[in-house]
Amino acid sequence: MTLKLYFGPGACSFVPHTMLEAAGAPFEAVLVKLHKQENLGPEYRTLNPRGQVPVLVDGDEVITQILAIVSYLDDKFPQCNFLPRAALARTRALETLAWMNNTVHPTFTHVFMPYRFSDDAAAQAAIKRYNAALYRPMLEEIEAMAQQAAQQGRAFLGGANFGPIDAYALTLLRWGGFAGHDPAGFPALWAHVQRLAELPPVARAMARERLQLNVYQPPAA
Repeated sequence: MTLKLYFGPGACSFVPHTMLEAAGAPFEAVLVKLHKQENLGPEYRTLNPRGQVPVLVDGDEVITQILAIVSYLDDKFPQCNFLPRAALARTRALETLAWMNNTVHPTFTHVFMPYRFSDDAAAQAAIKRYNAALYRPMLEEIEAMAQQAAQQGRAFLGGANFGPIDAYALTLLRWGGFAGHDPAGFPALWAHVQRLAELPPVARAMARERLQLNVYQPPAA
C-alpha cells in the first residue's frame, strides 16, 4: 500500500477521503487531531510545513493543497471520471472547486476560528457574526447548483459521476450548521447531500470520521 491520506475529521480533507473510497484503491487513512493541534507538531510539519490537511502521500511523493490532490486523484483513477473529460466542462468544474476552496471555505474559517484574525474578544465576535452572514448567500449559490442538477435530472453536481464538487458541497453545507444556518433552508442541496451520504463510499468516509450530517442547533428560545 503506497497511498496514504492525512485527514482531519470534518475538514475539507473529506473531499479526497471520499474520492479514495470511491476509487476502491487500498489506502491508509491517517487521523490528524486538529483540536489537539497535531497538525502543528514537529512530526506533521516535517510532512507539511504549512501544518494543513489534507496531505496525500503516494510512494515518495507528498502532495498538499486540496485542488492539487483532487487533480492528482482524478488523473490517477481516470476510470472514476471524478471530473468531466470534456475541456470546457472540466474547466467549469475546476472553476467551481476553486471558488469553494478560495472563497466559501475561508469565509467559514472566519466563523469557526475567528481567533486567527484577531486577539481581541469583541473583534472575534464581530468577525464571526459578519462572516456567518456572508456565508449564507454562498450556500444559496450552491443551492442553485443543486436545483439546476435536479431540474436537469442529474444525480451529481459536477458531471455524470460522483466527484469532488459533491463532497465539497456536503462539507460546506454541514459547516453551515456551525455558522447558524439550518440545512433545511436549502432544500435542494439538503436533499442532494442526504442522498450523497447514503452512497457507500461517502458513508464509509463519514463513518471513519464519525461525522454527524446535520450539526445545526436552533437558537435557544
